[in-house]
This record gives sequence, structure tokens and C-alpha cells, in this order.
Amino acid sequence: MQYDPIKRSLGRVFNTSPFLRKIFYNLLDVLLLRSWHVRKDLNCWARLQSGKAGYRILDAGSGFGQYTWFMSKLKLKSNILAVDVKDEQIADCNAFFGNIKRANVVFEKADLTVFRKNDSFDLILSVDVMEHIAEDEKVFSNFYDSLKPSGMLLVSTPSDQGGSDVHDHDDGESFIDEHVRDGYNISDIQEKLKKAGFSRTEARYTYGKPGQLGWKLSMKYPILMLNASKLFFIILPFYYLITFPFALIFNCIDLHTTHSSGTGLLVRAYKD
Repeated sequence: MQYDPIKRSLGRVFNTSPFLRKIFYNLLDVLLLRSWHVRKDLNCWARLQSGKAGYRILDAGSGFGQYTWFMSKLKLKSNILAVDVKDEQIADCNAFFGNIKRANVVFEKADLTVFRKNDSFDLILSVDVMEHIAEDEKVFSNFYDSLKPSGMLLVSTPSDQGGSDVHDHDDGESFIDEHVRDGYNISDIQEKLKKAGFSRTEARYTYGKPGQLGWKLSMKYPILMLNASKLFFIILPFYYLITFPFALIFNCIDLHTTHSSGTGLLVRAYKD
């Protein structure tokens, strides 16, 4: 299953004006359950800060800039560096944030396996990135070196309990075939973070049973339809009109439930 063609199609539609791009970000925040969990943790982190100026944040694998946009609106006097490997997305994001005069945000092209800025960031965010990188231990080490003392790394990634939807396929293939691994188990990712230097980590499952149902309704089935034919763009609003209330309920339940298992992981790691 390829997401990139759908992403490019959506990007062309919503990148025609800053107004449409803001609508796009809001839609992603509502439809993507991972965004619910990530924004919850980002808000918690922001509330714990003392309010002093000069916070530096790294969005490591910024994609469309959805989370950079959210973090730039937090009530913190912060500067955000957002990096990604794709030239097109970097150019689009720099154009958008320049148009809206968000001067505290800069986008740059970077490879996370070599990117390192020693003792530079108070917070590093990595959402749906590590499952795409084979040399993940190098990246975790770079994250550790790039954090300031007392800085935090927040990682959202699929778990090994079907996070790439492999459990729905008899041949074991991933629903999202850009992934180099199906997902992490908690002990595996915590061990790799410890090896990188992080002495304290916290991890929890996301996408429990309610979240998995919500994801199928809000993301999986629409993506399957759009991959079958772009004509489904016409049908999509009517599809969401019917299914969205159910997906919203499932997402709310997932966000406020502690899961003993799940297809997603949210991990916090601290540099002492």
C-alpha cells in the first residue's frame, strides 16, 4: 500500500492557499488518532515549562508540517527547526510559514542518520518516522546528543502488534509498505534508547481496540478507495458524513483509556 501518491494529491489540493493549508492541518488533527495522542503530550510538556523564553524545538521528520504548526501555536517563546528528507515538502512548508509570517519556524532538508546539533534542543518530536529508518540506533544517538540536559524526546511510532496492519494480511505484508519494520515492542525501543544514552523512558500503547476501529473508518478504508480510483474523491465527503461520528467516538475512547496493548506506541525519553 503506497501513501505517497495520495499525500501528493492532497498536498496539491490544499497547498493552493494558506487558508486551505490551515484547513488541511485541522482535518489531519481530527482524522489522525496519533495526532490526538501527540498533541495531548505536547500540551502536557508545555504546561510543565517555566515560561522562560528561548526554548528550542526540533520536529524531526516534519512531513507536511502539521505538528510544527501546532507547536508554533503553543504559549511558549520558542524557536522551531523542522527537518525532512523531501525537498518538495520543505519548500512547501517554508512558503506557507513565510506567508503567514511565522518567523520562529525554519524548515531544512536533513538526513536524521547524520543530523546532529549537540546540546541544542529542549524538545525533539518524531512522529511516524522511526519505522521508515533502518539505522534507527544512529538516529536515537543523534537525538540524545542534540538534546540539552533535561530535554525530552517524544516518539510516536507503530507497535509490533499490528502497527503496520500486517495482522490483516495472510502473507505478512505491511499495509504500509514504505515501512522498514512493522513496529517496535516497548522493551525493544526502550533498550535502544537506553543504548543511545537515555537513562529514563516512559512508553504507553495507543491505538487500542477503539482506536483501531476509528483508524479503519477514518483512514484505512478511504485510502484503499482512493488508491483504487481517484473518483472516490467525489464520494469521500458523503462517506465521512456517515462514518465520522463513529470514528470520533472511537478516538475519544482511545485517548482517555489505558491500553494493555495497541498498534501504536508513544514514548518519552529524557536526557538527564
